[in-house]
Amino acid sequence: MTIALLHRQRFALTLLFGLALPLLAQANEPLPSWNDGPAKKSIIEFVQTVTDQSSKDFVKPGDRIAVFDNDGTLWSEQPAYFELLFAFDEIKRTAAQHPEWKTTQPFKAVLENDHKALAASGMDGLLKIVGATHTGMTTEAFDDYAKTWLSQARHPKTGKPYTEMIFQPMLEMLDYLRKQDFKTYIVSGGDTGFMRAFAEKVYGIPPEQVIGTTFITSYQFKDGKASIVRTPKLAHNDDGPGKPESIDAVIGKRPILAFGNSDGDLQMLQWTAAGSGKRFMGLVHHTDAKREWAYDRKSDIGRLDKALDEANSRGWTVVDMASEWRRIYPFEPAVTEQVQ
Repeated sequence: MTIALLHRQRFALTLLFGLALPLLAQANEPLPSWNDGPAKKSIIEFVQTVTDQSSKDFVKPGDRIAVFDNDGTLWSEQPAYFELLFAFDEIKRTAAQHPEWKTTQPFKAVLENDHKALAASGMDGLLKIVGATHTGMTTEAFDDYAKTWLSQARHPKTGKPYTEMIFQPMLEMLDYLRKQDFKTYIVSGGDTGFMRAFAEKVYGIPPEQVIGTTFITSYQFKDGKASIVRTPKLAHNDDGPGKPESIDAVIGKRPILAFGNSDGDLQMLQWTAAGSGKRFMGLVHHTDAKREWAYDRKSDIGRLDKALDEANSRGWTVVDMASEWRRIYPFEPAVTEQVQ
């Protein structure tokens, strides 16, 4: 080998190494879709502190419990909660089996896309729709219906499957926490069965770590086959104070980290904050009308009012989506500057 060739090889290796360093650094950097703002800093500082054995705030792995709301926190929730859109589509899919729905509200409103009549039916009407589409079947059948819808339905704004309308920065946070021996849970007002249909595949959160609203179920043994049937009776409404109640009942430990996005998550954040030692409470603030939606205090969906006031007064972390997230969805390119 000549000296000239040796120099060229060394130069090539040096150049390659120099180009690779930034890529390696980015690959090892936690939360790459987050801008270097206050939210990212507070998350990393918290995790580093509670996982440092020399810190007075060290938390042993078995107690590193992190809970996350789903709608508006892990995926979008506009123009309506995705599970509600599933229920509307299920009404239309099964309408032939219920001819009475053509003249009975609120089903008539759903079939005719009459948003005014649907709104007039109020919460009672929505509960009837959910009851008709979520109960009276086995847990396996409901899981099949949910998975089929999720594989076929598309978001009206983006045309993407609903399971792609997930927040890339929050996926990174879930992954970051699990690498630091946190156990991540979903604690949502959504139906437990509906979320279990996709949570493990999409978020890496197994069924036993999904907590949501539940209906009373009934064991049946018929024709040599055992099944669990979902009845129309509500067992637990996992919203507001229902969230800390279910955390206490199902997990049996107070979380050290909680993330939400609305007033429905306030009690979960308060319950987390009330524990001893270092705690992290976070809110996703939807401020990005260009890449997602901008809404908070006056929104009918995901209203963030009282929780925002308490977060600001108590120093909780509020994630300004427009300025702190370089990317919203996995299918989008990242941006380096703030989005105004």
